[in-house]
Amino acid sequence: MALLDGGFSTDEDGLLDDWLLSRARNSHPAVCFVPTAGGDPPAYVDQFLSAFESRDCAPSVLPLFRRRLDDEALRTFLLNQDVVYVGGGNTANLLAVWRAHGVDQVLREAYDRGTLLCGISAGADCWAQGSHTDSFGPLTFLRDRLGLLPGSVCPHYDSEPGRRASYRESVATGMLPPGWAVEDGVGALFVDGRLEEAVSRRPAAHLYRVQADEDHGAVERALRLRQLYPPRSTAGEPKPGQDADGRPVRRS
Repeated sequence: MALLDGGFSTDEDGLLDDWLLSRARNSHPAVCFVPTAGGDPPAYVDQFLSAFESRDCAPSVLPLFRRRLDDEALRTFLLNQDVVYVGGGNTANLLAVWRAHGVDQVLREAYDRGTLLCGISAGADCWAQGSHTDSFGPLTFLRDRLGLLPGSVCPHYDSEPGRRASYRESVATGMLPPGWAVEDGVGALFVDGRLEEAVSRRPAAHLYRVQADEDHGAVERALRLRQLYPPRSTAGEPKPGQDADGRPVRRS
């Protein structure tokens, strides 16, 4: 499972998406985009296809607001995916629609079979036991998540006013269990509920573990991140056997 605070919809460099694909179980993974949280907006779908059709993967989209698959076809389709990438939007609406269509149960089955479940914003916090959300307008907590990832998740920890203080209060008062606070540009990979790897496309970004503390209400601990960099360009470099001007190198 992977939590993203960035990706094709917000970042031009594609670093988080490339990292994500490198963690799939196949070298040419089947990647399904699920844009339920945003209401299946066509522009969002186009963004995904534009970003992933040029990558070494097989992209597809699962719309639910204009659903075309029956229950068995939907189950077969999702279980054949290597990566399920859930888009951002309204988490409460996302969960309600998934449960109405039985998608939540199929995703549990896919997860047990080794599918990499991931997403950004609502598509990241939906996997945990609870999360910090603006699904109802003001920032608040929501505990009725899928529960595949122990604890809670807070996206946009550094970019939305009030997120940090509100999430810390929710954890301190026990409204949410201890969890993970994700800043913009960060990706976090979990295996069997444990943090396996954390990366960032921004040098100053962090992933925090936030826990209740009797003396301080809640404490946050910054975790080690691996910095992602664009592939080094070889444009303009001499080819083997050539000098800097492109002329053959004479060997004595």
